Amino acid sequence: METIKYHIAQAISEASAKIWGEALAISAESIPDSLEYPPDTSMGDLAFPCFKLSRTLRAAPPVIANKLFAELSAKRPEGIGEVRIKGGYLNFVIDNRYLSGKIVREIIEKGANFGAHTFGNGKTVVLDYSSPNVAKPFHIGHLGTTVIGHSLKLLHEYAGYTCIGINHLGDWGTQFGKLIVAFHKWGNKETVEQGGVDALVALYVRINNEIEAEAAQGITTLADAARAEFTKLEHGDEENIALWKWFKEISLAEYEKTYKQLGITFDSYNGEAFYTDKMPEQVQVLKDKNLMRIDNGASIVDLSDYNMPPCLILKSDGSTLYPTRDIAAAVYRDRNYHFDKCIYVTSAGQSLHFAQWFKVVDLMGYDFADKLYHVPYGTVSIAGAKLATRTGNVILLRDLIANAVDKCRAIIEEKNPSLENKEETAQAVGIGAILFYYLYGNRVRDINFIMDDALDFNGNTGPYAQYTYARTSGILAKAGNFADMTSVNEMTATERELIKTLSLFPNKTKAAIDEMEPSVITRYAIDICNAFNRFYQECPIISCENEEIRDFRLTLTKCVRDILGRALELICVKHPDKI
Repeated sequence: METIKYHIAQAISEASAKIWGEALAISAESIPDSLEYPPDTSMGDLAFPCFKLSRTLRAAPPVIANKLFAELSAKRPEGIGEVRIKGGYLNFVIDNRYLSGKIVREIIEKGANFGAHTFGNGKTVVLDYSSPNVAKPFHIGHLGTTVIGHSLKLLHEYAGYTCIGINHLGDWGTQFGKLIVAFHKWGNKETVEQGGVDALVALYVRINNEIEAEAAQGITTLADAARAEFTKLEHGDEENIALWKWFKEISLAEYEKTYKQLGITFDSYNGEAFYTDKMPEQVQVLKDKNLMRIDNGASIVDLSDYNMPPCLILKSDGSTLYPTRDIAAAVYRDRNYHFDKCIYVTSAGQSLHFAQWFKVVDLMGYDFADKLYHVPYGTVSIAGAKLATRTGNVILLRDLIANAVDKCRAIIEEKNPSLENKEETAQAVGIGAILFYYLYGNRVRDINFIMDDALDFNGNTGPYAQYTYARTSGILAKAGNFADMTSVNEMTATERELIKTLSLFPNKTKAAIDEMEPSVITRYAIDICNAFNRFYQECPIISCENEEIRDFRLTLTKCVRDILGRALELICVKHPDKI
């Protein structure tokens, strides 16, 4: 579609120069982004609105449109079969031979890479996502950062970028002091080894409850003990370091199970602790540049000139905070990866935090400050219940996945009990349903997860998209060998709409990257499914008696399979050939 837009832009620019002279000619570069898709396809396939030209050309939009129409009707842009006029709009109908001979042929030649780009070639993107807190469960609240982050990684790779996926583990902080105290008081090695991260969570929840109970009586014994144990950890106490490493190993073993189910891998697991010895350098830079001042004993950077609260760098006791660690991590990543983008995928609740330390990095004079991007997302709940690890009110992601897979397994046993690879398919559809449901809406919107909606084969869901993909695979398998047909003079309206929908894939992948918004691809996958299923209902494929038309429709089916399959892959969703 970008090529046809280019042809239209060149033709309009040349026509405007002929009508109004070079001085008032419309720039060809400005036209493609102005082209619209008419709400009614009977108007045309693309439309150029003339309203913005009224002031410059001192004429009413319909007058401008009529003058351009006269020129473009006599010399139509390449690939345009007809030019129409409607008020202040010029409408363009793409020629059937162009749709089949150019667009379909290009899709067949490129296959699943039809939507790929090269603008990322030679550039590096660092993506910081998932990043669970060690010794806490991987619950549904972690789903957003994990799948949005990985989808953005896949999209950037599809555009040619070298991508570094970093799991910035929450493996440092006062919670480890609490956990050490809890382990000594109520835990033992055997129980924790058997219970894994669940046993650590139970200890963490218990000590928080005990600390709250003491606080209600004005007692701080456990809280003081926790702070003391973390101080020992910070100073390298061998016993506490050993316990900390053990807690981390147990947690990572559990997280890896979930990542394997989701098909997600990382290039680095360097967490907060990794940057402990790298923070003093950045604190010194802040001091040298006179950016820090003391406020009630704490060291801060005043950001009042930028309408933000102060950024805390050091507590009154000299210990570091999240901004200190994030600044040190960003400097390390710039020095080691020389990134063109560094993307942080976290909840919208951390937006102020990122805005603050991004500004501090800018004030420190680092030239990578404008390459830092925060990608926020909304909260997720189940039946309206919010999640909190501290109180134990969590929905574990492994339990959610198990529930979805169980339901899919039951559906398969009922609908298609003879299906091969039933377990693998149940896993793909169950997990795909969760991921697709999560990534369907705009990322900043809050989500109330409803399992039955996610598993609906008739809605705008993962199972619907996967079933459509399986349908294309089934048709092609049944058809056997056929000749790719990419040049026809006549086609039905549904065939035209299907090709036009497929032609948008490069636009959609670019938009998803530009907007850092995977839902662009998720919704586009549904557009493909809807267009193909209308085509499937209205146009006989294998049963078509005309061999040329049959091969053309099989070719379109092949195009759908390739593009829909790649679209699903870009949002971390698998696509079985049979369901």
